[in-house]
Amino acid sequence: MSGHSPAIRRRAIRTGNWLALEAPTDRLRLARLTAACCAIALLCSTAALEARPRSPAKATRHSAVQHTRHLPYPNLELPLQISGSQYEPLAWTDMPGWSDDDHLAAYKAFRASCRPIAAEHGLPSESKALGTSLRDPCRIAKGPELTDEAKAKAFFEEHFLPLRISRLGEGEGFVTGYYEPVLDGSRTQTDVYSVPVYRRPSNLFVRGAKQSSSGLPNKGQVFRKIGRRKLVPYYDRAEIEDGAIAGRGLEICWLKEQTDLLFAQIQGSARVRFEDGSTLRINYDAHNGYPYTPVGRILIDRGIIPKEQMSMQKIRDWMAQNPDGAKELRRQNRSYVFFREVQLSDKDEAVGAQGVPLTPGRSIAVDKALHVYGTPFFIEGELPIESEQSKTPFRRLTIAQDTGSAIVGPARADLYFGAGADAGKVSGRLRHNMRFVMLVPRSLDPVARGRKMPVPDERPSEKIAKLFPQVDPQKEKSAAKPADASASTSAVPMPEPRPAIKTDEPRRHRHYRHYRTYR
Repeated sequence: MSGHSPAIRRRAIRTGNWLALEAPTDRLRLARLTAACCAIALLCSTAALEARPRSPAKATRHSAVQHTRHLPYPNLELPLQISGSQYEPLAWTDMPGWSDDDHLAAYKAFRASCRPIAAEHGLPSESKALGTSLRDPCRIAKGPELTDEAKAKAFFEEHFLPLRISRLGEGEGFVTGYYEPVLDGSRTQTDVYSVPVYRRPSNLFVRGAKQSSSGLPNKGQVFRKIGRRKLVPYYDRAEIEDGAIAGRGLEICWLKEQTDLLFAQIQGSARVRFEDGSTLRINYDAHNGYPYTPVGRILIDRGIIPKEQMSMQKIRDWMAQNPDGAKELRRQNRSYVFFREVQLSDKDEAVGAQGVPLTPGRSIAVDKALHVYGTPFFIEGELPIESEQSKTPFRRLTIAQDTGSAIVGPARADLYFGAGADAGKVSGRLRHNMRFVMLVPRSLDPVARGRKMPVPDERPSEKIAKLFPQVDPQKEKSAAKPADASASTSAVPMPEPRPAIKTDEPRRHRHYRHYRTYR
């Protein structure tokens, strides 16, 4: 009789009714056993539900907080995207002059570009059309160096695809030329050599670039720091020519004329030849943040030099004959370039923005915002190489290894011709329309990528489409009339109304018997 209160035990002894005591106890035990069995069954069913594989929809809802939802289709990169351009796939036989080119010379220039490409780790800081796809052909080019012309041609045809490219709405691109000037100079200031060549000042800041970087971008905002926090635009060309940064120990060397410095800044590099026979090599390092304004265009707009006669030699001759006008013309171009010394011998070519020596006739400067260094471009057309009136066929495979602030567009190139006066004459008269073919690595072949693209879901049958037409919720909402629901013929049909429930039918109540263990 344990488990009962003293009052119940005394009552059972006095009346002798042991059943009155034991019967509720059995019923209580039965109720407790039933509840325990229900709890065990509930736990087992829950465990079974957890162990059972869920449908994708339920699994997604269950793990929405812990896991990222996966799309039903793979995330494939687009094959090629170059802003503001149009392109057309070609066959190698559709490229005039392709078979007659010196592919071995182009291969050597491409192989030089592969060294910095192979040294890159991870993804590039800026996403370009070709991305990291050049690593595949560069990995193959790292093998034994080719010495056979036929093998070099086969290398490009095996690992690249030709793609004609131009600005949207245009059929041709535009080519200019550049070179490395050889200038007379002095390590010290004299009466003859009085024009300073400045290195980058310490108070020059380019937004988005580290000040300690070698070779800051040639585009973007540039500031001059005043005090601890104040930033203002840097000095322009007129202020620097008037001595804004003079006497700060920034002078690398001294030149004879401001025109010499201007052309060295336009070309981005120069060889300064001293009286003792030694040579100093200087390269672009930074700019003052102002956009480049071509002085030749100003002379054309003013009607001083006809457009068809424009060349760098014409500009130099006019400046020599008009010193006062030359000063005003220079200052129309507010952009100013700062240089750094580079350790190159007289036999070495200038180093481009990619960091590799340029190859005359094979290296080009391109728009860095659109293209990747190392990209091969086959340029085809006619250029005045032999003379100003000549139309020399130019059909040559070139490699993108440099850039410039004036080089803008998908089919725009500045062709490097080498160093010296002769190279300057040839490059100075190049302003011509040419046809561009970009060589794209086969890993970006849109046809091959199209085979991996998933097929869309099958369209519904005509019957299903009529029953459940696709309706724009916004248009349906604006076109719907609240007073006339039958006016909408494109809505999904509503189900039939439920039958009415009779209210006079007596409702059945289910009674439950409650067991008590005591009164």
